[in-house]
Amino acid sequence: MRPIDRAITDAARQLVTVSDTPRLDAELLMAQALGIERDALLLHPPQGNVPELFVDLLARRMAGEPVAYITGRRAFWNIELEVGPGVLIPRPDSETLIAAAINHFSGTEGPDRILDLGTGPGTLLLSALDQWPRATGLGIDSSQVALDYAKGNARRLGLAPRAHFRLGNWAEGVTERFDLLLCNPPYVAIGAELGPGVLEHEPAEALFAGEEGLDDYRRLAPEIGRLLTPGGLAAIEIGADQAKSAASVFETAGHSPSLAHDLAGRPRALLIHARHK
Repeated sequence: MRPIDRAITDAARQLVTVSDTPRLDAELLMAQALGIERDALLLHPPQGNVPELFVDLLARRMAGEPVAYITGRRAFWNIELEVGPGVLIPRPDSETLIAAAINHFSGTEGPDRILDLGTGPGTLLLSALDQWPRATGLGIDSSQVALDYAKGNARRLGLAPRAHFRLGNWAEGVTERFDLLLCNPPYVAIGAELGPGVLEHEPAEALFAGEEGLDDYRRLAPEIGRLLTPGGLAAIEIGADQAKSAASVFETAGHSPSLAHDLAGRPRALLIHARHK
């Protein structure tokens, strides 16, 4: 076995204790150490010795640091985002919201205006703008660190002319209506168990939402109606065990949410459809 292949295999074996995706992590770290994309690593395996940098990157991952923070990048939907400490790392589960929006707008020209509440590094807004080239959007976050990443990602992806970002607390001060509202709020209950490295490295304010994990839903639910245009859609991420509890919050506010499931079949988003006039 070639040295690089052997190093990846050995690293994957070590990473089993800290990662649910040890082989993928090892490949991403090796690609980073070699200065190439993972696709190139797999399709055209390089010859030669293992870079010394790989040892350092592996040690950081073994200590629990997320791969996305180590590489500074995370793929999401059809785009790649730059991320770092202080920013919530995009998860594949959140792609459920984009898939639901595509289904909602199927057969149309898509949304004109998009709102992303708690935009983080621009994850949902920039994915949606990439999907619908004629749309424009607004991303709001309470973290300036997150907004700096979002603005940088918008520039790098060529989406800056269509993406505006604002520091704020949810939809406070927003008077406009939108065709599509996307939101991945904090929804973890205080004291709940999280994956390795999440609590130690990712921002708590982007994770936790009170004793039941419902605090931010309670803030959002009364605002949805005034933010959507007739026929618009709000797609709001939930925890896999919150289908009933989160839905009840929005039902109390007068909405009739439906559920969208992720690729594993778990409840992952509440969908609220604004009625046509």
